[in-house]
Amino acid sequence: MTDTLAHLLADCRRELEAAGIDNSAMDARTLILGILQLTPTELVLKADRQIDEEGRTRVHAAIQRRKAREPVHRILGAREFYGLTLELSPDTLEPRPDTEVLVDALVEHGRRIGQMTERPRLLDLGTGTGAIALALLHELPDFSGLGIDISQGALETARRNADLNGIGERFETMCSDWFAQISGCFDIIVSNPPYIRSDVIGTLEPEVRDFDPLAALDGGPDGLEPYRIIARDADAFLNRNGVLAVEMGFDQKQSVDDIFSSRGYTVLQAVSDYGGNDRALVFKRKSDDFATP
Repeated sequence: MTDTLAHLLADCRRELEAAGIDNSAMDARTLILGILQLTPTELVLKADRQIDEEGRTRVHAAIQRRKAREPVHRILGAREFYGLTLELSPDTLEPRPDTEVLVDALVEHGRRIGQMTERPRLLDLGTGTGAIALALLHELPDFSGLGIDISQGALETARRNADLNGIGERFETMCSDWFAQISGCFDIIVSNPPYIRSDVIGTLEPEVRDFDPLAALDGGPDGLEPYRIIARDADAFLNRNGVLAVEMGFDQKQSVDDIFSSRGYTVLQAVSDYGGNDRALVFKRKSDDFATP
C-alpha cells in the first residue's frame, strides 16, 4: 500500500487533532520530517511523493506515541538547542528554547572573562544533555567545561552530545551531588536546577510529568532548595570576577535574588524569556569589581 506525502501529513494532523493534541499540525509535520528524514522544502516540493508501507508504519507508530502524550522530540530522540543537535534520553530533561536566553547572557560575560583569563573554565551543575555547557563551549572556544549530574545516564548522554558536536576535547563530566565531588575553581558557574514545588509535580502536563526525570523537576517543598545549596557552596569554587547564573521559574525572581543576596551576591543581569517572563539571573560577588586589564 502506498500513499502520497500530502495525504500522510493530512491524516496525521487529523489524528492528532482528534486526540486533543495542541499544535497538531506542527507536531505532525515535525514527526514526518524527522521519521522520513525530509527537509521542510521537500515536504512542500515533493507533496505528491509516494510513501511506502514501511515509511507509513514508522510514522504511524510515532503518531501513536504522540497521542499518548510523549513529546515530539523524545520520539525523534534528539532536538536542536542553540544551533546544536542534542540526543535525548530518559535520564535527561528535554532542553527548552527559553533556556537559550541564559546562554545568550553568559556568552557576553564569557567573552569578557576570556579577555582577562588564561584557560577559563565553566561548571554546569545538573548538566543533563549538556545543553547549556555545550552551547557555551561552542560559542566560547577559549573555555573548557565540566558538567556534573547525579545521573550516570545523563552524563553518558552529555558525553555523547559533546562528541557529536565536536566539543568533546574541551568537555568533561563527573558524577556529583552538586559540589560534593568538585575541586578547583571556575570562571562561570551555571545551573538550570530543579525548581518546581514538590506538590505541583502531579499537576504538570503529561509531556513533562510522565517523561522528564523527576530529579530534574522537583525543587523541594517550595521549589527553592537547589538555589540554597548553590548559593551556600558556590563561593569556594568561583574565581574572582567570575559569574554565577541560574535559570528559575517565572514567579521565583525575588525569592532567588534574596537567597543569593544573603550569601554575598548581587544581580548583575536579569534575563526574560521569549514570552517576557523572568527566566534567569546572573550574579557576581558583591566584593568583585570586574576590573579590566
